[in-house]
Amino acid sequence: MPAEKETLFMKIRALLTATALCLAGPAFAQGKAPAAKEKAAAKKEEKAATKPEAAAGATANVDVKDAKGQSLGSVTLTETPHGVLVKGSLSNIPPGEHAIHIHQTGKCEAPAGAAAFTTAGGHLNPAKKKHGVLAAEGKHEGDLPNLYVNTDGKVQFDFFAHGLKMKDVQDQDGAAIVVHATADDYKSDPAGNAGDRIACGLVEAQK
Repeated sequence: MPAEKETLFMKIRALLTATALCLAGPAFAQGKAPAAKEKAAAKKEEKAATKPEAAAGATANVDVKDAKGQSLGSVTLTETPHGVLVKGSLSNIPPGEHAIHIHQTGKCEAPAGAAAFTTAGGHLNPAKKKHGVLAAEGKHEGDLPNLYVNTDGKVQFDFFAHGLKMKDVQDQDGAAIVVHATADDYKSDPAGNAGDRIACGLVEAQK
């Protein structure tokens, strides 16, 4: 074969080879894409399978005591997606209707010469509202329904504190559960005209 024809033949063959490779490129890419997507999906599923389940709601136990330091029972606070569930069982409480609130400071002291449990401060009120569900500008996050104590001095209760979070009661200075001598009228600021504080319990984290 003459040199010119051989050179032309080699050029044509190289051109055909290059054209074939260009046409095959997209096909190769299309073949790899599903494999890459499948690999990414499998990795995502594996990660989801190994991810730990969400932790249960934060819980705190409260030992409620009278001014003499005698235990009257316990209250449990449990965080939910919508607020805090407040459950309790108390005894040796005077029969009748009593206010119960969450107060802003975790101190249940009864200083000599001072009203009992004033160290617990006012009601828990991070939103700076007025007291009581009947108040137009209410309510405090620490406001709760009244207790109705039987003639035997015992009471069990389940309350739901809507919008309250455990971080509000477990901040740097803690919080306290306080029982009052009389009922909350749900409107008088700042404490519902509920009378003296007859019992108090520190909010502590569940261990």
